[in-house]
Amino acid sequence: MSDYVIGLTGGIACGKSNLSAALKAAGAPVIDADKISRSLTAKGGPALPRIREAFGSGVFRGEELNREALAEQVFSKPEELEKLNAILHPMIFAEMRRELEAVRGPAVMDVPLLFETGLDTWCDEIWCAYVPQAEQIARLRRRSGLTRSLALARIRAQMPAREKKRRADRVIRTDGSKEESARQVLALWQAVLEKGDTRRL
Repeated sequence: MSDYVIGLTGGIACGKSNLSAALKAAGAPVIDADKISRSLTAKGGPALPRIREAFGSGVFRGEELNREALAEQVFSKPEELEKLNAILHPMIFAEMRRELEAVRGPAVMDVPLLFETGLDTWCDEIWCAYVPQAEQIARLRRRSGLTRSLALARIRAQMPAREKKRRADRVIRTDGSKEESARQVLALWQAVLEKGDTRRL
């Protein structure tokens, strides 16, 4: 079991994925909640029968999940999002626990909804990717072609980024270049490794 767990979180479009990729490239064990979720909902995935039962065949294309249709449905109705989370979260948590148990030394949990799901209680330290909301909206509109109102709906489906920032132990501003953001998170990771070496002395 990992002896030191870092939670990496941030609001939607706050640059967390870039930080996670930098950590993975540096050899850090990263347990990626979104990757686990995608595997559960890929073609033939174990979550699909329950999603079809809960939301109907309208969110499917044949045997494959229509992610855009599902997102449109759940992000416009909080009760529908809660229903989806009730299906996926227990399955995601079980896989995350299994992966953590296989790690020796420090590990990073990449979890967008770290605080919302209570997974912050698994962590020894929490890092938050952060940009102001205006930048979140601009990024979402650029990358997904969303209207401003749809971008805001997705942002408001999560805890506000500024609240995540307030609760975190370390905040990584990601409104500079991707390279600068990566340098910040790798410096934090190196400090964790060095602290681990000190604990073993």
